Formats: sequence, C-alpha cells, structure tokens
Amino acid sequence: MKRILLTIQYDGSGFYGWQKQEGLRTVQGELEKALAIVLGGECEVYASGRTDAGVHALGQTAHFDMNLPIPVSRLADVLNSLLPDDIAIKKAEEVTDDFHARFSIKRKCYLYKVYNGKTKRCLQSRYEAWVKNPLDIDKMIKASKIFLGRHNFQGYCSSAATVSDYTRTIYDIRITKKGQIISFEVEGNGFLYNMVRILVGTLIDIGRGKLTEKSAKEALDGQDRSKAGITMPPNGLYLKWTKY
Repeated sequence: MKRILLTIQYDGSGFYGWQKQEGLRTVQGELEKALAIVLGGECEVYASGRTDAGVHALGQTAHFDMNLPIPVSRLADVLNSLLPDDIAIKKAEEVTDDFHARFSIKRKCYLYKVYNGKTKRCLQSRYEAWVKNPLDIDKMIKASKIFLGRHNFQGYCSSAATVSDYTRTIYDIRITKKGQIISFEVEGNGFLYNMVRILVGTLIDIGRGKLTEKSAKEALDGQDRSKAGITMPPNGLYLKWTKY
C-alpha cells in the first residue's frame, strides 16, 4: 500500500466546488472516477482543503492510498488522459504513511484577481472579479498590514463557518497591479470559510473609499463581521499553492 500526493490544477467554473455531492459535478468526484478506472476499484481522495463552486486551483494538493498497478512516475500522465479538460494533474509523488494532505500542511497561498476597469469584459469574467470604481493601491497595501500575524478572524468569515477555533496566522499579503489587473496574494497557515474573499472585499472597500482602515481594525479586534467589507465573488479566487 502506497500513499500518493497529487498536485492538481483546475478551472472551477464548471464545478460545484471540490467536495463530492450526489448528482452534482465536483472536482473530487471527477478525480475519484478517473482513479477508479486506473486502480480497478473505488478510492477516496483527501484534499488540503475544499474550494467552493467557481473557485479555481493552480496548486491544490490531495492524497490517496492504494496499491498501484502502474509506476508512480506514470500516474499523472495516465490520469490526465482520463480526466476532463478542466482538471489537470501537475505532479504525482509518493509520501510517507503518516502524511495527510490537510493536517500536514504548514502554509497555503490564495491568489485573488480583480479587473479594475470602467468597461465590463466577458471573455475573462470566469477568472477575475470586476471592480469598476478606481482603487487606491497605497491605501489597500497600508490597510493590509493590520491582518498580518496571529488573530481571531471570526469577523472575517462566513456565518456558515463550523469551527470552534477562529485563530489563524497570516504571514504575508501582497498587492500588485499590472495594467488593469490587481492581484492579491494571501499567505497563511490556514483559512476560514470565505475568509480570503472577505479580506479582499474589505481591502477593496477601503481602496474605493467605502470603508476605513479603522472599521477594518474594529472588525478584526471585535470579531464583528458587520464592520468588515463585502464578500468578493468566487470567480476571482485561486488556490495558488500549499507547503508541507
């Protein structure tokens, strides 16, 4: 029996998220169907974390256990020949028996892409959020510093979050602009439900003058969701990488 770690890329536009759901097309469901063909039997895949409907991945990771009838070095190519065009296996590697794609993770990075232009464009709409109002990059960069470090982020997650511990550590937030695209990269040890989309939404609201840095700080210190910004849509969000 071997434990295999997959690094996976997918376009989340056509999926109801990562997690298997009966009657719905999901990334986990498609991956497990392909693995069942390769391995000759059912196999459950465990991801570093779930992504919602419409959210993309550049470097999602997931593991599974199985006796492989083919060399690990060939597994990515074989799976890619069976998977739909909106999922790709970037790498397959053997890991130790005590490894777990979710619980062994040390750091994770999400990317959020915003098109900041006056005129809507449709061809890229699945892969970026649109913000029409001008954004003050310097204000957003300055405000992002309040989130760095270890905090209770209850004010920055969805009410649907089902956790007992809201404490997370943010190591870095990088905000860059290239042409009309603004990219937010958020690196941390873990994230709550909708946390990245709310953090970015808060910074966007600060950048367009709808929210103050003081209000954002009050939302953080007081765990008060009502003082934070909007929840950005899923289409601009990418799971960029995980580190173990």
